[in-house]
Amino acid sequence: MRILDANTPDFDAALEVLLNRAQPFDATVDETVRDIIGSVRHEGDQALLTLTERFDALKLDSAEQLEIPSDQWRLASESLDSELRAALETAAERIREFHEHQRESSWQFEQADGTRLGQQITALDRVGLYVPGGKAAYPSSVLMNAIPAQVAGVAELVMVVPTPGGEISPAVLASARLAGVDRLFRIGGAQAIAALAYGTHTVPRVDKIVGPGNIYVAAAKKQVFGDVGIDMIAGPSEVVVICDAGADPDWVAMDLFAQAEHDEQAQAIAIFLDRRMLERVEKAISRLLSGMERRTIIEKSLARQGALIEVASIGEAINLANRIAPEHLELMVADPQPLLEQVRHAGAIFCGYHSGESLGDYCAGPNHVLPTAGTARFSSPLGVYDFQKRSSVIHCSPAGAAALSPVASALARAEKLTAHARSAEYRGQSTGSGEDV
Repeated sequence: MRILDANTPDFDAALEVLLNRAQPFDATVDETVRDIIGSVRHEGDQALLTLTERFDALKLDSAEQLEIPSDQWRLASESLDSELRAALETAAERIREFHEHQRESSWQFEQADGTRLGQQITALDRVGLYVPGGKAAYPSSVLMNAIPAQVAGVAELVMVVPTPGGEISPAVLASARLAGVDRLFRIGGAQAIAALAYGTHTVPRVDKIVGPGNIYVAAAKKQVFGDVGIDMIAGPSEVVVICDAGADPDWVAMDLFAQAEHDEQAQAIAIFLDRRMLERVEKAISRLLSGMERRTIIEKSLARQGALIEVASIGEAINLANRIAPEHLELMVADPQPLLEQVRHAGAIFCGYHSGESLGDYCAGPNHVLPTAGTARFSSPLGVYDFQKRSSVIHCSPAGAAALSPVASALARAEKLTAHARSAEYRGQSTGSGEDV
């Protein structure tokens, strides 16, 4: 794991290497995904059946079997042990409560001449939720993606999840039921994204697709964007931990592990105000690593992408965090509140010693779908606002139209758009009877 000092001459160059998070372009993946999307667009359900057998080793006799009936969701929910069911219900309740505060409302105001201007908020009609399946199960992903859409007022939630060999996590099914999903299909990969984007006889076309996936899913979301909305193209998970002398070294080490265990490309960085704390965390990493179930992945992630960085002051630490613009930022310091307003770029900010990032991943309430790879400079977490549209409302009074007409006409004629100008002039000169003036 790299150990860096922010006050050495070569630090900037070393940091640039560390933050080289650009995802390599893979023409083979793009071409494969393009072919899959084309086959789904042209062959519909038959393509889905063929690709599901090919990639998920699941042979289905008819397209109707692509949909998982709601009775199966109910049975899965009832099969869960009480502790897991209670955990899902608690998480869902907290996620819903947080996102209720994000709901926007329509508004209008009236100007002196009687013209009314405003903004009308409407929910999307239908949203597609992609949930990874196979070796791992992500019920938290179901809750984090579906609940904000439901809070926003989306009329229909359509979920897709791959089921290799027909296997699916009961917790995922239970989460779909708990989060208000309407329909659920056993398809995954680029073919699932294509089905949601363009529709088939069995799978309805949606207005927006949200949810994480592998490189093929990410490539498919890129290719269908424009025909359908998407949330974001997520990169590897990442955390930056800023800690003072009061932080527990074991807690810091475990928070770094929590990110690193995602995959070998995940990035875990800790920033220290003095060398002694850095050395204590370094020892904690060495001591605790042997007991981790995903040790091999953690070791590779920390060796390739991780770093322990020493800085001279808390101000320098915050500036460095803003430069990194991490998905998760932990302010593991005694008094984090004064630092909060200095943080400009972070997907989610965890304040204090007890606000572990893993709590945010599952049940604190705010969304765990966050901008990665430095995109927190211009992007935000997934939220209710991602499932709502804003329409401008313009209702000119006769007096308002008369006042605006010469302004619009002058600007239109400056742009040589005379039809625009004459349209505006009509409003200033005509009674609206339809007769020439």
